[in-house]
Amino acid sequence: MAKIKVLECIRQGQIGGGESHLLSLVENLDQSVFHPIVLSFTDGPMIERLTKMNIETHVIYTEKPFDITKWKQVKKLLQEKKIDIVHAHGTRANSNVLWAARSLKIPVIYTVHGWSFHHDQNPIVRMLRVAGEKYLVKNSTQNISVSKSNQQSGKILIPSFNSTVINNGIDQKKFNPQKEYKNIRQELGIKNDIIFILFIARFTVQKQPISLIHSFAEALSSNPNLHLVMVGNGDQKKEAIELIDKLKIKDKITLLPFRQDVPDMLSNADIFVLPSLWEGLPIGLLEAMAMGKAVITTNVDGTSEVIQNNENGLLIDTDNLIPNLTNTLLVLSKQKELRERFGKEAIKTINNRYNAVNMTLLIENIYSKAVNL
Repeated sequence: MAKIKVLECIRQGQIGGGESHLLSLVENLDQSVFHPIVLSFTDGPMIERLTKMNIETHVIYTEKPFDITKWKQVKKLLQEKKIDIVHAHGTRANSNVLWAARSLKIPVIYTVHGWSFHHDQNPIVRMLRVAGEKYLVKNSTQNISVSKSNQQSGKILIPSFNSTVINNGIDQKKFNPQKEYKNIRQELGIKNDIIFILFIARFTVQKQPISLIHSFAEALSSNPNLHLVMVGNGDQKKEAIELIDKLKIKDKITLLPFRQDVPDMLSNADIFVLPSLWEGLPIGLLEAMAMGKAVITTNVDGTSEVIQNNENGLLIDTDNLIPNLTNTLLVLSKQKELRERFGKEAIKTINNRYNAVNMTLLIENIYSKAVNL
């Protein structure tokens, strides 16, 4: 029997949560049954990773959602590659493949990796985003939510929304705290007695890097034995650099672009911080937990399903984010036993609920039903 050709579509070639999810998925798919091909709407390091994995990858460049000028190119690719299923990861990807797939009567699976609308947007922007998502979920063959809360937040504004909940899963062969890793502390000049705090995310309002810098600066005044490493790029990177210079803490914060050696970075860290204003189900958080790290994150959407406060990590409210984060950084940085306890519980959480193999099996089942296997 011929393999089922699945076009996995993603908005960008940079490494982020949705992109990490896609990488884990194509790596774990049963390739005796499924033949994954990837379409990205920008180039980047993810494309290099896929090439090394011998996964056929195509780039049709656009950074716009609903970019009608690209739809015919997408349709041509679907026809040339004789695609059986389209799996769109995220809003921008789905908005740029849905018309082409529907015109060819190809089933579309839409994974919502966090909604494009959120509470602090301009009301008109939010209304347009809701309308766009309503169109996408209504016209997709099958919707997947990465968390129950992500599903529920969709239903609030789109009452007709239906989806299957499939939690993100982590590749525990790659994110395995028992393996040997590079000495990142030595590379960055961070002494072993310094508390290494790690942030890996896009520098955007959603991820709150500016608030983290303010909180870290406050924490330093009480505990100078800290060093913050921030890994990522984004539209707030320039503002972050200027703030660090203004606060005169350049020697205490290391800024790095996105890197491929995330397990090495995590292995060397003491605390992982993700102070997001909203999330679907953050892959970066799950990766940190898989590596046995003590985590501090915010009480939002899918994150609150993963973290049980004071059991496998610490949850803080987004109201008064900066003082909340400052206090939590100080508490956790001074208690090694607490960090170790959270790390052990975090690994158990990943083992039990967020395994990439289980995630892939559930998605394969949806693929099979879509083509009536």
